Amino acid sequence: MSYNRDKHHRRSLRLSGYDYSQNGAYFVTVCTQNRECLFGKIENGEMRLNDTGRMVCQCWQDIPLHFPNVLNDGFVVMPNHFHGILFIVGAIVGAKNVSPLQAKNVSPLQAKNVSPLQGQRTDGTSKTIGSIVRGFKIGVTKWMRNDYPGKNVWQRNYFEHIIRDDDDLNRIRKYIVENPAKWEIDRENPHAGNKTMHL
Repeated sequence: MSYNRDKHHRRSLRLSGYDYSQNGAYFVTVCTQNRECLFGKIENGEMRLNDTGRMVCQCWQDIPLHFPNVLNDGFVVMPNHFHGILFIVGAIVGAKNVSPLQAKNVSPLQAKNVSPLQGQRTDGTSKTIGSIVRGFKIGVTKWMRNDYPGKNVWQRNYFEHIIRDDDDLNRIRKYIVENPAKWEIDRENPHAGNKTMHL
């Protein structure tokens, strides 16, 4: 197949020139293919996870086991998408033994100052936000293929927001907590109509 610029060129969602392996806090959103509701449903403003939704939770909570330089923070599994906060904290001693819940005590500014490697670029892609999200998506997809062979779980890309300061972090944590109660106006809800909310 020949290369077609209009067909094969994808606009990058990443911030040009930004090093996504550097210490800091990141808010990520991953959506299912075609916004299909695979992870459960919202009832009375609360998310009711099915088995797949519970596996999404498990894969997210397991991220620090595979990426010792990462702490995860608040997250929510929605019927057809996922929101979560990650801290890249560098090669700190004992990072493997840090509970993901302890990340709640780390601010974006602290995360930038935790690593003794601060200021040194980490070569390769194994420690970037992209590789972390990719590993998370692969974990869920592998689990789903046991029951749903050939099923496309995720959209090809993901969205991320670099968390700038504690106010930004607190606003995003609030958004995550309130997300299920606002499903009726969520822009990812295929039945929300024109009344949609934005972060």
